[in-house]
Amino acid sequence: MKGFAKFVAAAALTVAGATGALAQAKEWKEIRIGTEGAYPPYNNLNAKKELEGFEIDYGNLLCEKMKVKCSWVVQDWDGIIPALQANKYDIILAGMNATEERKKQVDFTTPYSKTPIWMIGPKSTASSDISPATLKGKSIGAQGSTIHANYVEKFYKDSTARLYPTQEEANLDLLNGRLDYIVADALALADFLKGQGKDCCKKIAEVTRDDAIHGAGVAGAVRKADTALKDLFNKAIAETVADGSLKKLEDKWFKYE
Repeated sequence: MKGFAKFVAAAALTVAGATGALAQAKEWKEIRIGTEGAYPPYNNLNAKKELEGFEIDYGNLLCEKMKVKCSWVVQDWDGIIPALQANKYDIILAGMNATEERKKQVDFTTPYSKTPIWMIGPKSTASSDISPATLKGKSIGAQGSTIHANYVEKFYKDSTARLYPTQEEANLDLLNGRLDYIVADALALADFLKGQGKDCCKKIAEVTRDDAIHGAGVAGAVRKADTALKDLFNKAIAETVADGSLKKLEDKWFKYE
């Protein structure tokens, strides 16, 4: 994660110098941010139905940097890009990886996070071998319409892919013995393993990233026409890297070994 911050800074600063685009970006006075609210520690609805998480804090920080008024819109994951296209909000901050497939529909800001990907399973699992041959016939869960679902469907054709509307539903099925494995971001799974899943489940292995599927990292998604908005966010992201405020939020929310 620490090395990734240098990558973010280098990529974002190339955009920060685009003075013409920034002048146009000043037209944005209010920005609506779409998020899922069901993928901790990135974003989540707490018991009071209030949004919390790394991306909620980070989105609010970016809005402060941009000196704009922001509001949040909660949207189910499987409709999150269509709702952006339908003008329900202006940008998505929802643990979304900037993949080539998604770039056909939207543009992405500079990535602001990139985490390992884990496969977890029951504590009784003896082997850390997660090769397709070893997991033949096993059920592997992932949240639907994600890079993790795409990964399971591409590489584990002889296993049973079980796709869920939310990560929490996949976690509960593993917890209750209805699933053999789960693939997801390490951050999301680390929260589960420290909480509900601490007695039942463990990390089995880290998944080798496939760039074609997993993309460059987590970034904000905007409509292709909104180049000024993308530039505005890129400048703010670069500022949070330079002043250390992004790192402070990572330390607050990203707690895993």
